[in-house]
Amino acid sequence: MEPGQDTDIALMLRLAGGEDLALNELISRWRSRVASFLLRMVGDHATAMDLTQETFVRLYSSRKTYKPTAAFSTYLFHIAANLARSQARWRKRHPTVPMESESGEIRIEAVDSHLSPDESADLHERSAFVNQAIATLPEDQREALLLFTVEGMSQAEVATVLGCSSKAVEVRVYRARQTLREALAKAGY
Repeated sequence: MEPGQDTDIALMLRLAGGEDLALNELISRWRSRVASFLLRMVGDHATAMDLTQETFVRLYSSRKTYKPTAAFSTYLFHIAANLARSQARWRKRHPTVPMESESGEIRIEAVDSHLSPDESADLHERSAFVNQAIATLPEDQREALLLFTVEGMSQAEVATVLGCSSKAVEVRVYRARQTLREALAKAGY
């Protein structure tokens, strides 16, 4: 069970009971993780922020029908993943010029602040390459990989979010990792 899950479920139940301020706490706890997931899924900052907001609007809208049968994160990321898929379908039907993020890329913060400028530049270059490689993965593999590795969900939780079997999640994550390994090897990383 993930840390804070009981509290998240309790907050959601309070929200369902009419205590609207519980939503503020849920947003505070989950906004950055949902936004990060959506940014990696849709690839543009403005759209990810819009979808993050819409995720919490949908969470609020579904408060009366919420049933704590799975981890709260599974429920929340199911909403976010569905919105990302809907956005992808909409973009296929309505092609537009893609919007750049505020910095023009997905950022991964350096863990070690004692890096030399050369090491920092190398880490930034590798991070940018990995993010680009993740963005080019097929949607089903990208979703499974991000939920499993970045969000730390179990295969069963990812399967619930994506509406597939645990075995399908295992295969998607495996294929995504294989594709990323091949891309990294090809690029000399």
